[in-house]
Amino acid sequence: MKRGYQESSSSGSLRPPQSKIRHNPEDLGVLVSLLIAGAELLDGDAHFLEDESTKVFARKVADHYSARMNQTLEEQGASPIIHLKKLNNCIESVLIQLYAHRGDAVLDLACGKVEGQTDEVIFDHLHATAFQYTPLGRTILGPAQNIKTITKYNLQKYISTHYTAPRMVIAASGAVKHEDIVEQVKKLFTKLSTDPTIASELVAKEPAIFTGSEDDDDIPLAKFAVAFNGASWTDPDSIALVVMQSVLGSWNKNAGGGKHMGSELAQRVGINEIAENMMAFNTNYKDTGLFGVYAIAKPDCLDDLAYAIMYEMSKLCYRVSEADVTRACNQLKSSLLLHIDGTSPVAEDIGCQLLTYRRRIPFVELFARIDAVDSSTVKCVANRFIFDQDVAMGPIQGLPNYNWFRRRTYWLRH
Repeated sequence: MKRGYQESSSSGSLRPPQSKIRHNPEDLGVLVSLLIAGAELLDGDAHFLEDESTKVFARKVADHYSARMNQTLEEQGASPIIHLKKLNNCIESVLIQLYAHRGDAVLDLACGKVEGQTDEVIFDHLHATAFQYTPLGRTILGPAQNIKTITKYNLQKYISTHYTAPRMVIAASGAVKHEDIVEQVKKLFTKLSTDPTIASELVAKEPAIFTGSEDDDDIPLAKFAVAFNGASWTDPDSIALVVMQSVLGSWNKNAGGGKHMGSELAQRVGINEIAENMMAFNTNYKDTGLFGVYAIAKPDCLDDLAYAIMYEMSKLCYRVSEADVTRACNQLKSSLLLHIDGTSPVAEDIGCQLLTYRRRIPFVELFARIDAVDSSTVKCVANRFIFDQDVAMGPIQGLPNYNWFRRRTYWLRH
């Protein structure tokens, strides 16, 4: 998990928030505010491959996931199997802790899956080039060979350092009683570290610094991302950036909308057939963020696609219609409501918001902040984050160079 969640309290006690939504079955989530700042010893500890004889099978796993790349990131995240995947990771961790001994060979097929999910690899590269020499630039996937250097002491030290009471939230949703959850927490969460170090202190020690740059890794498929330095979770302009993300929109050649999407960028991509898939993204962290566009295209379409992306992003600094902003706001509100369709996502939403904002923001308040964004707000925020600002992109050698992208962060107007 990359950093970005704010601590909920500085005490050693844990108080689970209560959700008024009454559903079955009930869900209980434990969320921990982690930072890459302390994870350099565990670089990629969940993605490794020990045994040479298993690489063929792992390659088959990777090919399976590669064959499903027509799915957008939103579709992958909305899949009901995502919760099963999280449960599987939890069970895997417990089994390794209970039965693995020092010197044992452990095989984790997640390494093979990551090789197939190139969108994850692309964003890993993007962070590495955008936040060079800072904790946020460290890989969360990691090279497979790193697992050989990790010891039981490394894992225990990492858990005792980062899984602490001041940086943990217990969230419950569904048909549960608040008092019962509190009682269970008091019984079960008694051995947590009360180390007073909080996320803010770790971020202050090693802040994330955005660096305009390019990454030229030779990846055979043309999948790349272009990003600007974005806003933190608590930045006043964070909501406007999410609206701008919705204005730019997403497009997939297999989607029913085709060239008739509301987004002008999606229309330009669809009409000219210059991409297989395109998606605007806005990622927030505790002290910074990333705002940009991720795309998949044929190698001979990269120049036209790069121009379309930079033109539409820079255009936000100069002109955007009220109709586009209204459409984006409505789509954003619908997406937010669909995201919490169930007790599991509700519990996750409660925990994340408490770690981030120290409270759960009511939808009435959140929607009011979204509705307050108009075309003038979008242009103002775009001038802050896009106009004549450094840009990071990669990792495709066929893309135009850094200076080409940097020059197109503004228009020359007479």
